[in-house]
Amino acid sequence: MHIEDLTIKQYRNYRSLSLSFENKVNVFLGENAQGKTNVMESIYVLAFAKSHRTPRDKELIMWDEEYAKIEGSIQKKNRTTDLSLVISQKGKKARVNRIEQQRLTDYVGNFNVVMFAPEDLNLVKGSPQVRRRFIDMEIGQVNAVYLHDLSQYQKILAQRNSLLRDMQRRQKPEQMVMLDILTEQMIEKAARITLKRFAYMDRLQKWAEPLHKGISRGKEDLKILYKPAVDVCETEDLTKMIEAFMRKFDKIKDREIDRGTSMFGPHRDDLLFEVNGKDVQTYGSQGQQRTTALSLKLAEIELIYSEVGEYPVLLLDDVLSELDDYRQSHLLNSIQDKVQTFVTTTSVEGIHHETLEKAASFEVHQGEIKRLD
Repeated sequence: MHIEDLTIKQYRNYRSLSLSFENKVNVFLGENAQGKTNVMESIYVLAFAKSHRTPRDKELIMWDEEYAKIEGSIQKKNRTTDLSLVISQKGKKARVNRIEQQRLTDYVGNFNVVMFAPEDLNLVKGSPQVRRRFIDMEIGQVNAVYLHDLSQYQKILAQRNSLLRDMQRRQKPEQMVMLDILTEQMIEKAARITLKRFAYMDRLQKWAEPLHKGISRGKEDLKILYKPAVDVCETEDLTKMIEAFMRKFDKIKDREIDRGTSMFGPHRDDLLFEVNGKDVQTYGSQGQQRTTALSLKLAEIELIYSEVGEYPVLLLDDVLSELDDYRQSHLLNSIQDKVQTFVTTTSVEGIHHETLEKAASFEVHQGEIKRLD
């Protein structure tokens, strides 16, 4: 899988930009704040219909303009898929081969992308929210049913939290009935999401463990542990998991009403990473934390390949400078000649690897991009 060309209009600092890419490594060179990351972000948004940098879509639209547009031609399984995404104050319109998609969940998954940026190093030491987002974005692009369940769950959760806030101030008999209805709906989606997360993390573990051992020169064993907010395990079926969620709700219902918020469910889950039996977040060195993050990203690439039969596009946004020479080499060796990759950096000096020596290069300066080779 690779992206052949990209057109963006009124996106961030780009009035209009059209680029064609090689099915190899493409390097964007330039000083900071020139627009390198904006190009990378636009490729990410084309895939996911949302940014990895901001939850506010209006920030993607050029100042004083009404909309932004991203278009790209994707080569996938020997055929071209044309994607188009228009972002406006009214929302988003997504098209696949010029056919408008009624739901964004039907659009996501047509183009598979893995992003590795400096903030992804926070995957290990950052907040649980960062790790939940990692889970959801990666499962969602290979499993449309998961994305739909997650979307429905988030809508029900918002309704339930609104009701709980009202009940915190005053309670009416009919509100308790509505709370029970919303809880039942939420639990059914929560159980499905939890089962899919267990399955995904199990598969990710199988890829990440040998990758981590290789990067650590055989010295470290990595374990990925999915920690649901409810005491359930991956061997439980859907019915038993729903029952476990119901028992949890019965125990804490009064506390949720007192606090005015939903206190359990997939929106409270987390991941735990252990290296040689120790929690990397608490006890790991910075090097171990970075090796863990790198192992996860490389495992994502292989897992997506195993799911869809083609490698995703890899976006490396200013991350090579954050890795030491050994980890740089391991990353570049892993992607060599098999993954279309986009790299942003201020300079390739000091990075000696044939993958970059054969790369297509682009110079970025004040929102203008020109090819160097």
